[in-house]
Amino acid sequence: MRVVAVIPAYQAGRTVGEIVAELIRLWPDPMEPRVIVVDDGSSDGTAERAGGAGAQVIRHPKNRGKGAALWTGLQAASEVGAEAMVSVDADGQHPASEAARLANAQVPATALVLGVRDLDRDGAPRASRFSNRFSNRFVSWFSGQRIYDTQCGLRRYPVHGTLELGVRATGFDFEAEALVRAGRAGWQIVQVPVRVVYPPPEIRVSHFRVVRDPARIVFRLLQTVATTSGSK
Repeated sequence: MRVVAVIPAYQAGRTVGEIVAELIRLWPDPMEPRVIVVDDGSSDGTAERAGGAGAQVIRHPKNRGKGAALWTGLQAASEVGAEAMVSVDADGQHPASEAARLANAQVPATALVLGVRDLDRDGAPRASRFSNRFSNRFVSWFSGQRIYDTQCGLRRYPVHGTLELGVRATGFDFEAEALVRAGRAGWQIVQVPVRVVYPPPEIRVSHFRVVRDPARIVFRLLQTVATTSGSK
């Protein structure tokens, strides 16, 4: 099975080069490209640093949202013949070794593989823990499956199946909508414990808004359930 890593990146010039280099060093698939970075309208040299570290870089002229970047990554993965795509955040949270472990997971290529964090162990901010619990409840309810971590960006997507799911979200709600659509379509969803790294608060950069974005996620889920009522 051909698997590529895709990094949706916005204003990630400080971290993305090191992430790309480590992924290329550890990635289980020797074919090129191994790492695709979707620069979502950055102005801080993200694309240059990613390309200099060895990634294939695709640029959005303006910021369109994480979901739009993941969609571009899925299309690029399909074009290079990949059956699966591992999404990796650009802020350094996801160790390359954990991403490679998801790539190597011995489950069917058609399964959606979710990284599941231990937020207490890994020192996640309190607001992030609350937001995740809130999202977990709604996504589990709407998808018909118990999901333990709905907001972890470290995932392995089946490329062609995900492109055909009909996900409409372009922001952080993309990941939740994809989960609900996959669950309601009867997909196998595999949940794998992963280790993540949270930088110290003074250098931590996150574009996720812990009140507004969960609210958008719930609104998106309600729309998704309304349009997929016959799928389950």
